[in-house]
Amino acid sequence: MKIAIVGATGFIGQPIFDEAVTRQHEVTALVRNPNKVVPHKRVTALELNVQNSLALTKLLNSHDAAVISLHYENQNLPQLIQAIKASSVQYTLFVGGAASLEVAPGVQLIDTPEFPEQWKATAGAARELLQILRGEKHFNWTYVSPSAFIEPGERTGKFRLGTDQLLINERGESRISTQDFAVAVLDELESPTNQQTRFTVGY
Repeated sequence: MKIAIVGATGFIGQPIFDEAVTRQHEVTALVRNPNKVVPHKRVTALELNVQNSLALTKLLNSHDAAVISLHYENQNLPQLIQAIKASSVQYTLFVGGAASLEVAPGVQLIDTPEFPEQWKATAGAARELLQILRGEKHFNWTYVSPSAFIEPGERTGKFRLGTDQLLINERGESRISTQDFAVAVLDELESPTNQQTRFTVGY
């Protein structure tokens, strides 16, 4: 499969990139600094300013799938989606956050008193992106949310999948490693089962 990864050198984008290469896909890393991409025979690293819609559309053309792993901003969401829709990419997976997951019926994580104030702008934009996508019926998308805490760890290949509720383990924790999150992302790209919806990953 030919996969474009926007943000392939980021905190979450890098493990997704690594997993895609390990699975022997042909990967195009679309990043601000291509020099940060580790050279590989199946990897093409290209510079991208995500605010340049025409460039994004052009670079996504001819790919089977795209992964978008960015810090989203409200004002840029419509042009981001339009750029993807204008391309020939067949399937787009958006990496979102956990903030829009429900912790109780009708109560999202971002709206709880414990949610850190400094994360609200980015988290709010990621929630807005999901709302926009849910109105898109002629566009092949998936939105994936990690657990509340995502950090480097083991690649176990053992995790749970959910939909709109925050996944919590038997110790009351909501966690996933970046490596296992990447496994779930590549599993979805290879065998899509969550098209035009959101899923979440946790232990």
